Amino acid sequence: MIFVSALIGAIAWILAGYRGLSWTAVVIIIVVMLYSFVTNQTVLGRHIYAVGGNPEAAELSGISVKKITHIVFASMGMLSALSGMLYASRLQSATTTAGTLFELDAIAAAFVGGVSAAGGVGKVMGSLIGALVMTSLTSGMNLMGIDISYQYIVRAFVLALAVIFDVTTRKVVK
Repeated sequence: MIFVSALIGAIAWILAGYRGLSWTAVVIIIVVMLYSFVTNQTVLGRHIYAVGGNPEAAELSGISVKKITHIVFASMGMLSALSGMLYASRLQSATTTAGTLFELDAIAAAFVGGVSAAGGVGKVMGSLIGALVMTSLTSGMNLMGIDISYQYIVRAFVLALAVIFDVTTRKVVK
């Protein structure tokens, strides 16, 4: 599994050098591989899922919830900075309003990809697939010439459907 991921990453890196693949795609592949490894193969990943699923139980089992929360927030801050740099380099400019409502897309991608509102459930690849779905939806609406205000409504509706689906299908443990 890791060998195949490394091989795909190496091929992507070579293609990016020959203008066959965007450097943004290479960075995304590296980040997805890194976070998939961390969440699936390390103690830190298990602790993150435990804190996300039930912080009180995680604290009782000896996990420092405060420490894990700080690590996760620092990681998300780093990823936000990375995405801002990639976005600015793609546009070759930066403005104060760049990235407005991108958080809607990120949350929708996570929920569409299988992340639970209750926490403790979800995979990195699922979120990536959710991001591809949301990007395809946005690109399709742009190609159809739909007004941006209606696009926000449609994307919010998709997010609401994903959350409703998650809440109604989640098993309640008593």
